[in-house]
Amino acid sequence: MDRESIILLVEDNEMDVALTLDAFREVHLSNRIEICTNGEDALNYMFGKGKYADRKLYPLPDLILLDLKMPRVSGLDVLNEIKRTEKLKRIPVIILTSSKDEGDRAMSYDMGANSYLVKPISFEGFLEVVKSITNYWLTLNIDPPLDI
Repeated sequence: MDRESIILLVEDNEMDVALTLDAFREVHLSNRIEICTNGEDALNYMFGKGKYADRKLYPLPDLILLDLKMPRVSGLDVLNEIKRTEKLKRIPVIILTSSKDEGDRAMSYDMGANSYLVKPISFEGFLEVVKSITNYWLTLNIDPPLDI
């Protein structure tokens, strides 16, 4: 890859956004992070609509961290749209949610989620989750080809 990986964080809770960004700083993640605060905004980003129309300013992400429980358009709806769209379906989507619901987990995997992580309550626990994400998805994992 010729450029630094881009992470799209889709999270409606401001405290969780701040916690995630703090954890990324703590593990010295220097990747570009784009933030969408609801599912509608995330779909606009992914499909290059509205303020996200310029793909030079807003290139497709290499990894999506997606919350499930959001207003307007749910995380499951966002996941479904991404995974059924040819040019987007290979982008890894990690569900990062507070939901331990078995139905949410099953639906997420059925719709093509690449991973399902439950947000820990403590910062230390969250830090471990972020370390795991960066170690695996941004270091060890070999991205699928997107342009085939």
